[in-house]
Amino acid sequence: MSLRSRRDVLRTAGVATLAGVAGGLASGTAAAKPRSTSSTTGFLHGVASGDPLPDGVVIWTRVTPTPGSTPGSGTGPDVQVTWQVSTDDRFRRVVAKGATVTGGARDHTVSVDVRGLAPATTYWYRFTNEGRRSPIGRTRTAPAPGAGVASVTAGVVSCANWQAGAFAAYRHLAERDDLDVVLHLGDYLYEYAPGEYQARDVVVRPHDPPVETTLLEHYRRRHAQYKTDPDLQRLHARTPFVVTWDDHESANDAWSGGAENHDESTEGTWSDRRAAATRAYAEWMPVRFGPDGRLYRRLGFGSLASISMLDLRSYRDQQASSPVDSGIDDPDRSITGTEQMTWLLEGLSSEAVQWKIVGNPVMITPVRFPSTLSTGEIAAVRQLTGSSGIDGVPYNVDQWDGYTADRHRVVRHLRDRAIADTVFLTGDIHSAWACDIPADPLTYPASGDSVATELVCTSVTSDNLDDILRVPPRSASLAVESAFRAANPHVKHLDFDSHGYSVVVVTPAALRMDWFALDERTDPASPARLSTSWMVDAGTQRVRRV
Repeated sequence: MSLRSRRDVLRTAGVATLAGVAGGLASGTAAAKPRSTSSTTGFLHGVASGDPLPDGVVIWTRVTPTPGSTPGSGTGPDVQVTWQVSTDDRFRRVVAKGATVTGGARDHTVSVDVRGLAPATTYWYRFTNEGRRSPIGRTRTAPAPGAGVASVTAGVVSCANWQAGAFAAYRHLAERDDLDVVLHLGDYLYEYAPGEYQARDVVVRPHDPPVETTLLEHYRRRHAQYKTDPDLQRLHARTPFVVTWDDHESANDAWSGGAENHDESTEGTWSDRRAAATRAYAEWMPVRFGPDGRLYRRLGFGSLASISMLDLRSYRDQQASSPVDSGIDDPDRSITGTEQMTWLLEGLSSEAVQWKIVGNPVMITPVRFPSTLSTGEIAAVRQLTGSSGIDGVPYNVDQWDGYTADRHRVVRHLRDRAIADTVFLTGDIHSAWACDIPADPLTYPASGDSVATELVCTSVTSDNLDDILRVPPRSASLAVESAFRAANPHVKHLDFDSHGYSVVVVTPAALRMDWFALDERTDPASPARLSTSWMVDAGTQRVRRV
């Protein structure tokens, strides 16, 4: 996402670090809160699970066998790590177990794709190395294909910038006991050095390493730092994640051949940097890559829903130079790439499931820039999105708005086949949106045709419009939101201010998203409140306020 060009970001010497946030270690059962530890060895980065299937799940950890085996160092002995999966949290009924060897070559991380499990079943798992025992994690497999499912509940998050605040949003999700999965839609971490992108230009807690991440060592250390957060550790230990990346897992505004935040003259080749970022991500995330290394994949939840997670960075053509660039409409330019587009359309056509949910890193809803904003408001939106702010043109060419031929392929496919119950769940834009996706935005709502819907979650911590304007939430941005809705009548809800998380509940009758807003993103103990709820009734392809 085009938050700000790093070359233009204001730097600051003031660094205020939140005490007691970093360095936590989960202990006891999955329900126990992580505690601080002075140990320099053991399972210091917690445990995690992800990508649940009816018969399996990925389980993950990282062991530090010696004090010198620090993340990114590439040093330390090869060691054996054993693992167990049980149907009870005391491990009296172990149903799967094994051992694997890890070492500096994979940064001492462990990832096991456990198979042979029962569908729709809760399991507990743990790891052991030379007398050291990991925290206990809890996970759950997906329902069997075709099984009747009453509901699926998912946490939805994106854009968690360590430097911009604490991860209280993860704490609130970890305190729930009704989540089947957590969908992380990208920007799990940020590549910036301290002082390059933070909370209203104040570093709340500085990044490690204290440089922009460009090398494998850097990306490994950055992943490790994020996984010392006690709230993120606790959430990983309680609920399986389903993740995709956006741009900041590698560099701002990444595309297949480069990124806005990459300078080959000083930072090496993009292919080397991208390979380093991808390798660290594969090592440190509980994710199942395809045999060809592809990240886009589809998970099923019985006959109720499928979740198609997109990768919109690895295959896309370079972004258009501006909102008036004729390349925006070029049919030869793609945000998905040919193979991923074919895979997406095939999944949307499936009659095996009711709800076709798409984990979408950047917005697909067409959004035009309003003509009624002040100079200051235009500048703030431009800083948030990278848009040049020209009246009546797409406001963010890093989204599907910059690749209209691909969006038309999706819309036409849904319209021509009368496909119902497609919902895009999206991150990236640091704001909350509830939108109809019209077949023709120029004639909507007179045409009455909406082919799908889109629900966008806020950022966990990353700056939004009130942060950029330096005003209290729900004040100056209200006029900006009204202008955007007036210029885009298919946008039914917009909140440019809040930080927090969302929860999606899917049933045969409807899909509902609840948005929860934090009182203060820099406070690890911040309360959260229900901000708003929007629903898509089955068969309608329209959002409505609950």
